[in-house]
Parts: sequence; C-alpha cells; structure tokens
Amino acid sequence: MAARTLSRYLARQIYGATAFVLLGFLALFAFFDLINELGDLGVGEYHLREVVYFVALSVPAHAYELFPVVVLIATLYVLAHLASNSEYTVMRAAGLSPLQAVRMLGRVGLVFVVATFVVGEWVAPLTEQAAQTLKLRAKSSLIGQQMKSGLWFKDERSFINVREARQDSVLTGLSIYEFDADYKLRQVSAAERGEYQGAGLWRLHEVARTEFTAEGPRVQRMAEAEWRSGLNPDLLNVLIVSPERMSAWRLYKYTEHLAGNRQKTERYEIAMWKKLVYPLASLVMMALALPFAYMHARAGLVGVKVFLGIMLGIFHMLNSLFSHVGLLQNWPPVASAVVPSLGFLLAAMLMMWWVERR
Repeated sequence: MAARTLSRYLARQIYGATAFVLLGFLALFAFFDLINELGDLGVGEYHLREVVYFVALSVPAHAYELFPVVVLIATLYVLAHLASNSEYTVMRAAGLSPLQAVRMLGRVGLVFVVATFVVGEWVAPLTEQAAQTLKLRAKSSLIGQQMKSGLWFKDERSFINVREARQDSVLTGLSIYEFDADYKLRQVSAAERGEYQGAGLWRLHEVARTEFTAEGPRVQRMAEAEWRSGLNPDLLNVLIVSPERMSAWRLYKYTEHLAGNRQKTERYEIAMWKKLVYPLASLVMMALALPFAYMHARAGLVGVKVFLGIMLGIFHMLNSLFSHVGLLQNWPPVASAVVPSLGFLLAAMLMMWWVERR
C-alpha cells in the first residue's frame, strides 16, 4: 500500500513537471519558428495567417524531438527537489530500495514511451506534412524545386522525370523513359499532366508516345492514357518531409521501394530504426536522472542539478551526429540508431553504481 502511495505521488509530481517544462520549451521553439518564418512573409500568398498556421502545425514535431530531454529535466527537478527537502531520504528509510525506485520510474515512464510513439508515428508526420504543404502552396513553390531538371524517379526499368509537382497527386510535365530487359530504350511517353487515381494508377492527359521498334520509331498521340507505376503520393511526400520526421511505416515502405530499385537505403533505414528505438529514450533519461536523487542537498543545489540535466539533454539531442557518422562509415543501421541510447543507459548504470558506493 505504501509503495503504491509513493508511486502515485512520484507520478503526479513527474507528470506535472513534465507538462510545465514541455509547455515552456514549445513556447520557446514556436517563438523561434515565428521569427524564422517572418523572413518569408509576403512571398506569394504566404501571409501572417499562413505563418501562424505553419508554426502551430510544427509544434507536434518539436514535442516529439524534445520529449526525452523534457522528461530528463522534469524527473531530475522532481528527484532533486525531493532530495533537497529530505523527502527522498525518508522514502529510503521507509524501505524504498534502488530497484524499487527503478520500477516506479519505469511504470511512470511507460506513459511517456506510449505518448512519444503515438506522436512520432501518427501525429507529428501528419502535421509536418500539412505544414510543409501549406508553405509550398502559399509560396507557389514546387516539390523538389531545388533540381533545375525537375524530379527524377526510378521504377523498375523505367525512369520518370517530373517538371512540376505542386500537389502530391497532380504532376505536370511528365516524361517516362521505359527500357527493356537489356536496358535498351524501348518507349518514351510525354504527358502534359498526370492525376493519381489510386491503387498505382495514373491518368495522363495530352500524351505523346514514341515507341522504338526494329522498323524505326512510331509516334502516337492520345488525349488520355492510363499509366501504372510504383510512383504514388506517399513517395512524393517524402520530398517535403525529412526522413527523421516521417513515420516508421512510411520509412519502411520507402526503403522497400528504394531496395526494389537497387538504390541506397542506409539513410532511411537508420531513420526507421531511430523511430522504433526513440520512444525508449524517455526511460533511459529517467534512469539517468535517478542517481541525482541519492546526492545530498549539500552536494549541490537543485538548480545546479537541473543545469547538469540540461547539459546531458543537449548532448542527447546531438546524438543525431552519431547517425551521420554511421552513414558516412557504412555502419549497420541498427547500430547507428541503438548505440547512443545504450551509451546513455550505461552512463546511468555507472552513475547509480557510483552513488551507491559512496
């Protein structure tokens, strides 16, 4: 009964502190986003209302990225505050062992794990896609506009060039180059516009098709034609949402598409594994905060401990650098995604061992 009471008390304190810290961080990041977007104010139809919508839609992605750091700071504050008031000392005197403390924090942390997974898998990818689409349309920009020749895709033995893609389901200026099994050019189709009909089917308008035969090229013009391809709006959306902010399922499907076309998949595989491992980072951060509860008040003020936690949190946010190093060094995608969290967990275990020996 006492253990249950302590668990509820600890959970209430940590949830309240987490909500407060998360709100503060989101307000700060939203302010930075607003300042950054004001530079594009007035470009096309990108007015103040669109800027505010864009900033609001970016909030879930920031919440997902910040969650482990927020949990670390909140847990650290609560535990340090309990230690400074000698409350945690009383809990230990009442029989709270380090293992029981780990279990309590684990139960509290499971809520954070589920929340992180839900936001990262469903909420953040949808809002991030909506935010980027809103910005592109308001500024009259193109998906993939950084390429002067348009967008290029490979689909089995076909290469597709798209001049403009203002929407993920409507393409303008398509050129489809189809090759035979020996990769000799078999057919070239040019269409003014393509509209996605679903189930891999596109309806092409104003089509000019040139077929290369032994007798020579034959040209055929059609008002409309059907075209089946693995290219779909989901693949186009990849161009406006960074891999780190896509859902694990979409990353898996896109990786399959790249692998099927013999293209490099490492970046997207690393992002996919990070998506699967990242929700567990909240538990690791809570484990990292636990040793601070065993430090007496004279060992440092609460503010100092929280500051140290923030430094650890910033270091955690920089672990994306490890993924880039893994990509450059061709490390296994699983290792590139898992090793940083394992390193922090090992650090938490060493810190716990150190404070217990004191």
